[in-house]
This record gives sequence, structure tokens and C-alpha cells, in this order.
Amino acid sequence: MLPLHAMKKKTSTFQRGNVILLSVSHLIHDIYGSFLAPILPLLIDKLGMNYTMAGMLSLFQRFPSFIAPFVGLLADRIQLRYLVILCPAITAVAMSLIGLAPSYYILATLLLIAGISSALYHVPSPVMVRKVSGEATGQGMSFYMLGGELARTLGPLTILGAVTLWELEGTWKLIPFGLAASALLWWRLHHVRVREDIKRTEAPTHPWKALRKLVPFFATITGYMFFRALLKSSMSTFLPTLLTGEGGTLWSAGLSLAIFQLAGAAGTLITGTASDKIGRKKALLIMAIATPLMMFAFLNTTGFLNILALIGTGLLIFGSTPVLLAMVQETNTSHASFINGVYMTLNFAMSSTAVFLAGWMADIMGLNQMFNLATALSLISLIFIIFIPNKPKTKIPVPKTETQDE
Repeated sequence: MLPLHAMKKKTSTFQRGNVILLSVSHLIHDIYGSFLAPILPLLIDKLGMNYTMAGMLSLFQRFPSFIAPFVGLLADRIQLRYLVILCPAITAVAMSLIGLAPSYYILATLLLIAGISSALYHVPSPVMVRKVSGEATGQGMSFYMLGGELARTLGPLTILGAVTLWELEGTWKLIPFGLAASALLWWRLHHVRVREDIKRTEAPTHPWKALRKLVPFFATITGYMFFRALLKSSMSTFLPTLLTGEGGTLWSAGLSLAIFQLAGAAGTLITGTASDKIGRKKALLIMAIATPLMMFAFLNTTGFLNILALIGTGLLIFGSTPVLLAMVQETNTSHASFINGVYMTLNFAMSSTAVFLAGWMADIMGLNQMFNLATALSLISLIFIIFIPNKPKTKIPVPKTETQDE
């Protein structure tokens, strides 16, 4: 595997080894970030939460994404490799302690710390992936998101295994594994130095002026993201609670979540690469139509058909993320990190609002009716696809990567 700093000149070649390296770091970080949903039923019982309070927990974890644009603005001055190395350890400590939290407020604080660490990690990493993906931006984002989605599969299995071995209050024993992961990343990445500033394709502009030019683009994808997020966040947060409420065991519910997330990982790998060939807009359109059909099938079937529908829903519901990431990275801007931070903030705002609304609706009408309504509302995302361009007018060239930060 070639180190990132081995690329001395601009190239349009897809650097598979470098992309996989960044995908693995994404995997390690996000395993710990996915601990909340699988043990949410236990935390609800322990702390006496209602569904609205439970939905707010996801908001606390995602709230620090509001700082994402400012992290992007500072990207030129940050030695990004240290964020990639240290953030997994920080996230691991915070998320491994949630089982010990004696109150709702301490639990929220731990999730807030984990959220800050997540924001510091996720802002620059897609830009780094873009640099080493050449012209195959969608494929690069698929590999990157594969790491994240595999983490969402392994994370539930990890935390449920810990609860089985040590009970809820023993989840802190997972901390050493996170520290070891950061030590491994230090050994592998501490020599990697990536110049973060994107070589400009236009005259330098103020970042906020660059953002104003992209307001129509962000307005359309924000609408698309919201109505998709209402269903995606509901499944990611409340699926185990739904299944245990229907009589399933915690392990069977956790296994269902793992299947859902694993299918999502496969979806991210497929859709980004496919969008390089069929176009971003067409890929989003196909997923917007097929996702609610699969979700309705999941809610109204049992047995083997139910499992197939769950897999199909996971494939489709997560598939839009690498496509949207590719579109954001292909915008005509000289402030790629900042623009990616804006996208992260909008994505956070939509998903957090959606999961709060999902919890509120579940308190009013019950989980089953909430899932049916969220599925129907996801069809509205079709309207916004009409206004999303098929492809950007220009692409960011792959900049040279040097042996020292500038």
C-alpha cells in the first residue's frame, strides 16, 4: 500500500490503497460511534426516558456537527493526520462510558463529547478521499462510506457482546481497544502529511462568497436529505426498540440492526460506483422510488420475506450518502473543506430534526404508525431531485500531495 505522501504529482488515477487506508480509519472511529442505538432500550429503562428524550440523545451526539464549517475553514492550519489518529480514542472513551452514566444529563454530556470528536474527524476525511480518488469520485466515496457503514454493523455486535459479558455498567472495559486502535493508527499514519489546501480552479474568493454561489444546490439536496433522513434516522435509532416492543429479544433486535447496517454498507459500495456510470441524479431518483417500497414490505411481512425487505431497505436507504458526497466534492469551489463542512452541518440538521420528530411522533401515535408515516413522507424527496443538476459544471482537479503540510 502506497503511503499518501508517496504521491508526488497530480494524477487522475484511482489510488485504491490510499482510499482503503482512509476507509479503515473511518471504520475504527465509527465502531464506537454506533454504540447508542443497540442499548437504547436498556438506557430507556435505566434512566426512565420517554421516546422524545431518547430521540434527543441522538441530537446531542450530532449537535457538534454545527462546528463543521469552522473546522473546514481552519483545515489549512491543522495537521489533519493527528485528528484521524486521536479522534478514535476520544470517541472510544466517551462512548464506552455511556453504560455507566447515572443520569440523563451525564449521558448527554458523554454523547456531546463523542460528537465533537466525530466532527473533528469527519470534516477533512472526505476531502482527503477526493484527492486520492482521481476521476472516480463516486467510487472513492463508496469505499470511504463502506468503512463507516461496516462500523455500524460491527458496532452493535461489539456493544451487545460487551453487555452480555459485563452487563450495561461494564461497557467501559471497551476503552483499551479504542486506545489500541489509535496507537495502531499512529504507527501507520503519523508520517503521512497531506497538504489540505485545494489547488484552485478559479480566482481565490472568500469562503462565504463561494457558499452563496452554491445556495441553490444546497437548498435542493437539503430538501432531499430531510425527507430521506426522517426514515433513515427512524430505522437507525428506533429499530431495536420497535422489535423489542413487538416481543423480540435484545439480541435479535441488535442482530436485525446489524443486518440493516451491513446491507447499508453494501449499498454505499454499490451506489457511489454506479453513479460514476449512470449519473448522480439518476442514482438518487432510483433510490428515492425504491426505498419506500422496500420499507412498506418490511413493515408488512414476516419471516424470510421480512429479512429480505430489511436487507433491501438497508441497501437503498444508505446508498444516497456517497452519491451526495461525490456531488459536494465535485462542486466548483476553491474551499472544498469548508463546503464539505457546510454539507455535514446541513446533514446533521436534517437528520437530528428528523430523529427528534420521529421520537415525538412515536410518543403520539406509536412506533408502528410513526414508521408508516415516515415511509410515506420519504416520497416527497422525489420533488427535490428534479432541481438537482445531473453533474457539476466543472470538477476539482486532484491536487498534488506533498511530504509536508503547508
